[in-house]
Amino acid sequence: MSKTRYSRQVLLKEIGTQGQEAFRRARVLCIGAGGLGCPAAQYLAAAGIGTLGLIDPDRVDESNLHRQILFGTRDLGFFKAEAAAARLRELNPEINVRAHVDRLSARNAQSVLSQYDILIDGTDNFASKYLINDAAVKLGLPVVFGSISQFEGRASVFWAKEGPCYRCLHPHPPKAAIQNCAEAGIIGAVAGVIGGIQAMEALKLALGALRPPSLRLLLGELCVVDCGSLSFSSFGIRKNPACPVCAGAPESIELVDEPLLCAATTDPQSLEIPEVTAEELGHASTPGTVFIDVRERSEWRLGHIPGALNWPLSELRAGEEFPLPEPPSRIVLYCQAGIRSREALRLLNSGAARLDASAPGYYSDRLCHLRNGILSWNGPLAR
Repeated sequence: MSKTRYSRQVLLKEIGTQGQEAFRRARVLCIGAGGLGCPAAQYLAAAGIGTLGLIDPDRVDESNLHRQILFGTRDLGFFKAEAAAARLRELNPEINVRAHVDRLSARNAQSVLSQYDILIDGTDNFASKYLINDAAVKLGLPVVFGSISQFEGRASVFWAKEGPCYRCLHPHPPKAAIQNCAEAGIIGAVAGVIGGIQAMEALKLALGALRPPSLRLLLGELCVVDCGSLSFSSFGIRKNPACPVCAGAPESIELVDEPLLCAATTDPQSLEIPEVTAEELGHASTPGTVFIDVRERSEWRLGHIPGALNWPLSELRAGEEFPLPEPPSRIVLYCQAGIRSREALRLLNSGAARLDASAPGYYSDRLCHLRNGILSWNGPLAR
């Protein structure tokens, strides 16, 4: 092992020679060799991760080049996994780089993922994200999550053995049609920011027992980065004791292939439930409108729409009635990004949860949810 190649990071007391040896022993798989997988894999290879895998079935397209930094014009038409692996071997010939030219599926997930210790989720669709989560819970592996759209990115660490899994945050995939990144758009540097965060979290995980408390993991925490305004937000994620996957026995988990939906933003025209945008609402309180924030109380305390009531989705799911100060003319549910508020709206309309002592569906003609959640809200926040 070259001492010069890693000399700058070995100087760090949190890493040292023991930490570098831990990196050499680590086995990390980047699922997706695209906008997130490319920067994450580049930093992991440079840091000396001993075994680095990439799984991706796609070929390099010209539209990839503005954000998928392992590729150049000469790579157009080649398989991403193989082209990325070749570039990483040039960067660091000391490590073992594996290319899996295949799509991760329920058929191959266990056999592929079990070869690694740490998973980096660089996928852009919900089908893959739920499959990765379920397989990781079954195998006891940590997942470094990432997602990007337009100017925003998110990152977290999901590890059912030590904290929440992805389904603790989003129990089920959305049923609506979803825009892909080609439709929603993405600025390439956002991929670099989130991919870099994912690489850093994977390196912390690779340290294992050597990781000092000062190197805190994004476990049980969702980091949201708005690169447009250069703002960082962090929200707590609690382990759900009723999680449909990690609350049960790992060996009982059945892996399935969900319908392929992109994990970017929801197409409002395809929703079967009513929604409203921040622009339509304006930022002034409308008489008769009640805002209900369905995020957890820890998120609520960080900032909420002024005057909004807090009814966490976890309590709503428990079937508890929620008192209203007076009969509203409109009720707007909202969460962080619009996922949980859609679920809350579905539960209220089905009668699984109730406002006041109302009959099931009584308020259905007055209910809507805020598209894209509080992230779309440009007005003031109360704390």
